[in-house]
Amino acid sequence: MTDLVIIGGGPAGMSAAVAAYESGVRDILILERDGQLGGILQQCIHNGFGLHRFGEELTGPEYAWKYEKQVRELPISVKLNTMVLSVTPERVITATNEEEGIFTIQAKAIILAMGCRERPRGALNIAGTRPAGIYSAGTAQKLVNRKGYLPGKSVVILGSGDIGLIMARRMTLEGAKVKAVCELMPYSGGLARNIEQCLNDFEIPLKLSHTVVEIHGKKRLEGVTIARVDENRRPIQETKEYIPCDTLLLSVGLIPENELSLQAGIQMDPVTGGALVDQDRQTSQPGIFACGNVLHVHDLVDFVSEEAAIAGESAAAFIRETAGKECDIPAPTDVSQETEIPMGTDIHVIPDGKVRYTVPQRITKHKDFTLYFRVADRYRNVKINLISDGKVIHSVRKPKAVPGEMENIKVKKALLEGVSQLRVELEELD
Repeated sequence: MTDLVIIGGGPAGMSAAVAAYESGVRDILILERDGQLGGILQQCIHNGFGLHRFGEELTGPEYAWKYEKQVRELPISVKLNTMVLSVTPERVITATNEEEGIFTIQAKAIILAMGCRERPRGALNIAGTRPAGIYSAGTAQKLVNRKGYLPGKSVVILGSGDIGLIMARRMTLEGAKVKAVCELMPYSGGLARNIEQCLNDFEIPLKLSHTVVEIHGKKRLEGVTIARVDENRRPIQETKEYIPCDTLLLSVGLIPENELSLQAGIQMDPVTGGALVDQDRQTSQPGIFACGNVLHVHDLVDFVSEEAAIAGESAAAFIRETAGKECDIPAPTDVSQETEIPMGTDIHVIPDGKVRYTVPQRITKHKDFTLYFRVADRYRNVKINLISDGKVIHSVRKPKAVPGEMENIKVKKALLEGVSQLRVELEELD
């Protein structure tokens, strides 16, 4: 029996482990399938990390090392090169590695921190052959930054997510020619600072409302045909343009790695692709928590760490509450900020059409919390309203809101009194 098992040793898993340890849990185990901790940050050698969390600008490996050092010093048990095969609703984990073979662990609580994967070419239905030279942007990033290989010399990038923008700059710095970044939507899906620093500073063209409609080449990619799309995202045939290139990078979205979550019978949110959680990041299965990109895709790792800390503290509280008098985890000194909402009367958070989703999706305790959300389109000069029974109970004005940047609102405990449903509405101001 292990008190707390964390699946995933990236920034979310390590932050959750540190928070749980500081909350009194001593029996903590991190299971990581890679050969080292840090997750995707190990290949993100550019700077821009840590401004919110540490107040300094760090590279990805530097940010990961700050947490890895804490994990090693506390100490927290870690099993590397360990693949988790299944998780049951009873919190039984089946995993495997070279040293132990297949083994099981019974946990008092589990934190899911498996991260996400990239959407592949097969999900795009692009016509054409299957030549060498087509990579997801993250794969190309690993090849360049960790393996020392340059995938190609003449590059087209489909999708303007943050990884695609960063790889446009990286490939240029390594001597490749990035001919265009094509984006299906009429706006970029990346952070504004990445558009400025990765594209504009290097004079790389960004073609909005464009997509790749055909791939050319037999053994090696020879070129792609791109076209403008209409308001229904359908290619306009007369706008087709052929671009010769030997490499196509795909930055077309991230998918949370939730196969284990589905095995555990956890209720999922069809919009985020992650679990439905409460303000403590607890899923529909008691004692199983989720955080980081496996819950919903973040644009800043600082927010991943903040959210993971909530999951770690909440898992410690769950272990303490379920273990009763036998538990040696100390209770927090101040619990006055929390009161349980009676079972069956959870407050459901409902986004309107302009707000795509919220995290958490339900509230089970009267306590202060942060509501994270993303919008469906680009808006300027807006007001985010929290509505209960047709009345606005809280509002926050924002100069802009765009899909590529996650927004958040601080919600005070007092606002939740007498609330049965919380609607999040975006109001455009003149």
